[in-house]
Amino acid sequence: MTAIQLSGKLLAVKIYDELREKGAELERKGVKPHLTVILVGDNPASLVYVTNKTKMSREIGFSSDLIELPSDIAESALRSRIDALNRDLTVHGILLQLPLPPHLDVERILQQIDPAKDVDGLTQANLGALLAGVPRVIPCTPKGSMRLLEMANEPFVGRHAVVIGRSNIVGKPIALLLMMRNATVTICHSKTRHLPDVARSADILVVAVGQPNFVKGDWVKPGANVIDVGINRLENGRLVGDVATAEASLVAGAITPVPGGVGPMTIAMLLENTLELARLASEGKR
Repeated sequence: MTAIQLSGKLLAVKIYDELREKGAELERKGVKPHLTVILVGDNPASLVYVTNKTKMSREIGFSSDLIELPSDIAESALRSRIDALNRDLTVHGILLQLPLPPHLDVERILQQIDPAKDVDGLTQANLGALLAGVPRVIPCTPKGSMRLLEMANEPFVGRHAVVIGRSNIVGKPIALLLMMRNATVTICHSKTRHLPDVARSADILVVAVGQPNFVKGDWVKPGANVIDVGINRLENGRLVGDVATAEASLVAGAITPVPGGVGPMTIAMLLENTLELARLASEGKR
């Protein structure tokens, strides 16, 4: 068996075409979707990520800007910048690029973002809405991962989904999204006993642990759909996921490649969220 490759790169192209059309329609009504990205410090990887986000935003006809702030910025100053963006009616989405320098309280700063402009869906208000089953803004990576599972024609109902990783950014939100589709979900983490056996029971396996090649091929149930959220750079410069792709591809039914799988979909969902927030603002439904 050779697994089907779930190409986020190809799916994102189709989504961008739809967003370009919908954005133009909204602009004809007088509203141009606008995304503002905040980058604190000079992390080279973060700079690449935010540049790609703002560039793609402009390519599909949205407006976008990047605010670069020094790594030693005071927390009060950063929160004041966010407050100003909250008040700016031309800004529909605010993205705070993570990680932040260690002297800044990430959770406190995230909560400074107006939930109606929280394009990444990470404020407590938006995460709480997702937990309650009435999502407003869905975190981008879990949202993109679900689209990739739909691309694999995953039926969801009654399927056993195993999520390895319990972060607020990926693990917890995607577990909730899977439950909303009537999958039976097991969340695993560093304290889970007999992890390979648990993973091997999964019809849907989502891995987001930030460790290269963590999940081996013999952890994968034959025919399972595997979503590899990880992206890790090895010493030789090669990018790999959290799943040993070559091994897993011999067993899985479908799998996301790294790079080119979840990563492109994360950016596509970011811009889809920007469009939705702009639409809601135009309708007075913030």
